[in-house]
Amino acid sequence: MIITSPDNAQLKEIRRLARTSARAKAGRFVAEGEDLVAEAAARGWEPVALLCAEGSGLPGTEVTAELLAGVSSLGSGTRTIGIYETRWAVPTGPLCVYLHGVGDPGNVGTVLRSALAFGADCVALGPGSADPFSPKAVRASMGAVFAVPVARAASVEDLPGETVALEARGGAPLAGPASGPTTIVVGAEREGLPPDVLTACDRVAHIPIAFESLNAAMAATVALYELTHRILAP
Repeated sequence: MIITSPDNAQLKEIRRLARTSARAKAGRFVAEGEDLVAEAAARGWEPVALLCAEGSGLPGTEVTAELLAGVSSLGSGTRTIGIYETRWAVPTGPLCVYLHGVGDPGNVGTVLRSALAFGADCVALGPGSADPFSPKAVRASMGAVFAVPVARAASVEDLPGETVALEARGGAPLAGPASGPTTIVVGAEREGLPPDVLTACDRVAHIPIAFESLNAAMAATVALYELTHRILAP
């Protein structure tokens, strides 16, 4: 069967899931593109629905190319779209990244990708952080959203191990490797971490740089490298 009507229920759901409120209500999200769908399958995520462009030879229910492009969030369209159930974990270590007020979904997705690269056990999202299952975050994660547990955390007290707040020019220079279970605490690029979060952390550290500051994703990536590269080195 080939889907030829824009009123198809699965196409309607994909359109709805572009909205944060709809994703939260349904507990579902969308992944577009062959690489993301393949990564989901490799990590054991079964799609609720899987659609593919007519004649593409890909697995899933065929849809006319025009209709599939019409529900795609990619400017160039896509050949496959999967719908998946969201999965939320609890914050866990020994290495965790906590994002507080990081509202850019691209940054959230990039942190997930870095967390996978450096062997972090979890990425926890605090108040004001973007939805890790939004289309932009899923794309930026390059499939890491299917591999790294994603958690919610209401406060620093919910986080595992020693909590290390990153603050531009605050505290001592960050130095690794981590000596035990650790959570890297990262705030928004402009505002940074609020005073109450800084106070609640076990210590404050900064990444020595020559000029201005790093955005949230870059700061988290450099911190992960600093805390793990001596451990991961062959």
